[in-house]
Amino acid sequence: MLLRYTTSHDIMVSMQYTTGKVVDIFTKQPIKDALVTLNDTVVFTDGNGTFTIKATGDRIAVRAHGYLRTEQIITAPLINAPIMINMVPFKPKALYLTFYGIGVRSLREPALKLIEETELNSLVIDVKGDRGMITFKSSIPIASEIGAQKLIIVKDIRALMKSLKEKGIYTIARIVVFKDNLLGLAKPDLAVKTQAGAIWHDRENLVWVDPFRKEVWDYNINIAVEAARYGFDEIQFDYVRFPDAAGLKFSLPNTEENRVNAISEFLMEARRKLTPYNVFLDADIFGYVSWNLNDTKIGQKLENLAPILEYLSPMLYPSGFQYGIPGYRIPVAHSHEIVYLSLKQARERTHLESIRFRPWLQAFRDYAFDRRHFTGKEIRDQIDAAEKFGSDGWMLWNPHNIYSSDGLKKDTKP
Repeated sequence: MLLRYTTSHDIMVSMQYTTGKVVDIFTKQPIKDALVTLNDTVVFTDGNGTFTIKATGDRIAVRAHGYLRTEQIITAPLINAPIMINMVPFKPKALYLTFYGIGVRSLREPALKLIEETELNSLVIDVKGDRGMITFKSSIPIASEIGAQKLIIVKDIRALMKSLKEKGIYTIARIVVFKDNLLGLAKPDLAVKTQAGAIWHDRENLVWVDPFRKEVWDYNINIAVEAARYGFDEIQFDYVRFPDAAGLKFSLPNTEENRVNAISEFLMEARRKLTPYNVFLDADIFGYVSWNLNDTKIGQKLENLAPILEYLSPMLYPSGFQYGIPGYRIPVAHSHEIVYLSLKQARERTHLESIRFRPWLQAFRDYAFDRRHFTGKEIRDQIDAAEKFGSDGWMLWNPHNIYSSDGLKKDTKP
């Protein structure tokens, strides 16, 4: 087991321990299974919300599903003096900004204005985008070596994060993992190959890197750690999967067992390295993964992902369900059902609480069926489905960074 998780009854009493209780700030009800972190030691709260953690340090950090993360300074020895930690309930309602969207004022400012005026309260920001570029100045040597720093779109990441925090915006760092044109071209030994041994290119003519290679894992995890240090609330891995194409060659045999193990072990390693930073960890999941009992041939299997991730983010764009789902052959005509039933299916398979899911919703024009525009009705139908299910909020996706208030409620933030 990579993380040093334990329960409170496993802690041996000594001169270096902290005890406390984690509760909802409003109801004062105890919060079970909150993660309490002191340096690189983590424990879970029990059914009464209590914990005991044996470690040295002066700052205790806590996070729990459905709540904002928090920290508390330990100012004096707390032997026989339990601390009370209050958690603020929160459900992210996010929109997504691309690599260019976050850096270009004409795209960023309308998004921030929409967050100010509507129920939106969160941003998903490209930290490493679809083409492998890193948004801000990185200290990771390989980033400069492979050209991932040729265009630094956010000149002052600390100032940006400070500004977003002052506005009360929850920040999610999107990191595209195994689709990495820059890394694959600069280091061909890491690239996915054809059976003939040539570098493989996808439908966008982009290169992917081998999910079995530890060097690829380390690079992306280091980017995630940088993002955590800059203050992102959550790390979200995208393209954390194998490419959905047949006949490709990797450094290990392309079997379902190997694929599932590679994705699971990468995420476990990321979680271990991110432990000291008290950030939530989630990953984007193919929509059909909720329905398919195999790994969808990309290494994503719900039963394996559920114990590792704190949130699962299925991409439930109706346009992406090209074969429909049982009972609904034309998904763009049934946005509510696609979202609700897919989430319900995932919950039944994993036995997770609804709060462990946060879906991606479609805010772009259909490309697969009748080319309809997804306007206020379609967007609200999806939001209502997610909220009826009880998910931990939702996220709107538009690759052009163009959003409107249609389908969104007016500002309800305090």
